[in-house]
Amino acid sequence: MSKFSLFGKFTVEEENRDLLTDILLEAAESMRDFEACEVYIVSVSESEADTVYVYETWRDEDAHQASLSLEATQRLISRAKPIITGMERIQSLKTLGGKGIQ
Repeated sequence: MSKFSLFGKFTVEEENRDLLTDILLEAAESMRDFEACEVYIVSVSESEADTVYVYETWRDEDAHQASLSLEATQRLISRAKPIITGMERIQSLKTLGGKGIQ
């Protein structure tokens, strides 16, 4: 069975990158007990001081959509929105398996 994965890129003013990273790490933590979220990785680029990347793997696309309506997710989105200057969905992926994927 394949999974649904997203690879996204967020841009912010350079001085807000750590704040966005903290918010996204809180999002990752809030998904810890949400079994439909299998992977939520927050990364920063060493060459782009204004960029944060997120890689997510979900049981399926419906599970990802459902997560967006959770109260915790909505609170985190409302905190992040004012500092985000750009968002790009680099790719939606059909994940077939590998280390860390159930």
